[in-house]
Amino acid sequence: MISLSNFDYTIIFSLFAIILTIGIYVGKTSGKNTNQYFLSGRNMPWWLLGLSMVATTFSTDTPNLVTDIVRTNGVSGNWVWWAFLVTGLLTVFVYAKLWRKSEVNTDIEFYELRYGGKPAKFLRSFRAVYLGIIFNVLAMAGVTLAAIKIGQVMLGLDPVTTVVIAGFITVVFSAIGGFKGVVYTDFILFFVAMAGAFGAAYYIVGLPEVGGLENLITHENVKNKLNILPSLDDTETFITLLIIPLAVQWWSSWYPGSEPGGGGYVAQRMLAAKDENHAIGATFFYNIMHYALRPWPWIIVALASLILYPDLASIQEAFPTVTEGKLGHDLAYSAMLTKLPSGLLGLVLASLAAAYMSTISTHLNWGASYVVNDFYKQQIKSDANEKHLVNIGRITTVILMIASSLIALSLTNALQLFEIILMFGAGTGLIFILRWFWWRINAWTEISAMIASGVISILLTFTAQGNTLFDDGGVFPGYLKFPFVVVCSSLIWLIVTYLTAPENDKVLFAFYLKTQPGGPGWKKIITRADKAKISIIKTTEKWSVPNGILAMVLGCIVIYSSMFAIGNYIYGEYIIAVVLTFVVLIFSFLLLKIWKKIKGTLL
Repeated sequence: MISLSNFDYTIIFSLFAIILTIGIYVGKTSGKNTNQYFLSGRNMPWWLLGLSMVATTFSTDTPNLVTDIVRTNGVSGNWVWWAFLVTGLLTVFVYAKLWRKSEVNTDIEFYELRYGGKPAKFLRSFRAVYLGIIFNVLAMAGVTLAAIKIGQVMLGLDPVTTVVIAGFITVVFSAIGGFKGVVYTDFILFFVAMAGAFGAAYYIVGLPEVGGLENLITHENVKNKLNILPSLDDTETFITLLIIPLAVQWWSSWYPGSEPGGGGYVAQRMLAAKDENHAIGATFFYNIMHYALRPWPWIIVALASLILYPDLASIQEAFPTVTEGKLGHDLAYSAMLTKLPSGLLGLVLASLAAAYMSTISTHLNWGASYVVNDFYKQQIKSDANEKHLVNIGRITTVILMIASSLIALSLTNALQLFEIILMFGAGTGLIFILRWFWWRINAWTEISAMIASGVISILLTFTAQGNTLFDDGGVFPGYLKFPFVVVCSSLIWLIVTYLTAPENDKVLFAFYLKTQPGGPGWKKIITRADKAKISIIKTTEKWSVPNGILAMVLGCIVIYSSMFAIGNYIYGEYIIAVVLTFVVLIFSFLLLKIWKKIKGTLL
């Protein structure tokens, strides 16, 4: 437990005061109607939305998760989430403009734009509850778990006290300010969180126990954890950490903030953008910051923790007040922060509070938007006025906060939750990519995929004891568990797609007319529309998806090279770092040329 100075308290409570003031101030306009409360009138600029996305994913559980990964599998273990960059850039250059054109209020509303009849209505309502409540609450529980561990290690607070303090402030400004309050406060929270992360990493590297950057990377406990790419010598680890994420995971799995084809709170921000170009700019800026720059302060602190706390026993010895159920490698991040001096300590605690509030407020507003727009208004009170719906949104916000807090009290570590959510979304991602460009996909496709991935994941995850398929000594190696779920789920939804009737032409014509997706997957529908003398093509521009995919590839090279360059500068491998820097510059130039072509098709 640490002792905070008056200066530390001043920094922390000043941040709280600013956040609450903003929430109350914008609450006057955000509470006018649901469009303002959940999308801020669709007039947000790209830079504000981009910062908001970065701040949202800068949550308290993310440094804990990264620390857990680095301590367990080394720096290369982060490929389990670095692989989602491919998903993110596909959203930037292919799907962002489609979401903005759709003009739906939530990505769940998309279901009744793309599909028709009772299956579409069921899918919309069910997904609203499934994602907006169940998955959303699990994600928030992971963030709150991190806050609990920080409270225990750094302040000696019991879990309930941490939940009450952290949750109360967040739920108040989230419920009052709505989406505009979330985005405006994210602007401040972003800079506070970044300053805290970089400040902490800089100070911790200079600790006498660490002895500077050079001593850190040559230390016996650290040097075998530094590889950015997994070693080929360990085939199973190489496949698990790199091949499966890059070959299968990014396109096949649904995960909050990294949905194939865009979705969730990322889609919410694209829908709130001024236009399609602002939607693209926001998501591209987010991906650069999220993958290339932000992970390194956390990685440095995680590596330094291996010197001071090489194992769980050393963490337990240093912090005996931590309950046994919360002991994990992710605690090492909070443990290292206890070494910070007054002033910087206050800034870092404020940054962690900022990260927590930013993430939770986004999830609360996003989840409430599903419940209000896609469940309550559709199934319970279709004639509700705007004021009533906003009030329901505020009540839902409070309920979601309480539910996630209760679940957080029963969890152990962040990686545990990450893997559960990842497995539950396995096999559904390809549908989210194809549904825009293949007319044959219908509502039953998504329903069957959702049920199949859930049931198979439950059977493999929660009946692991005695499992003869993937356990030690099983038929298959453990790293094939995730691909197994993907293959089974995909086969099921493909079979169901062809066994069920396609959506009727009226629905398909309306969807194409609205979004103009283009491509060979709609050729049959365009032919039918022509025969019926119905015009569904509004543009003569060349199909932009091939250029979008090329831009995605170039963007991946730019961002991954930037990430590797930063890492090699830190490691002192300057020749490799300089070469990678030139790669970044060359491919950035090529990306800019392609971007101009894509941008021209949106004007």
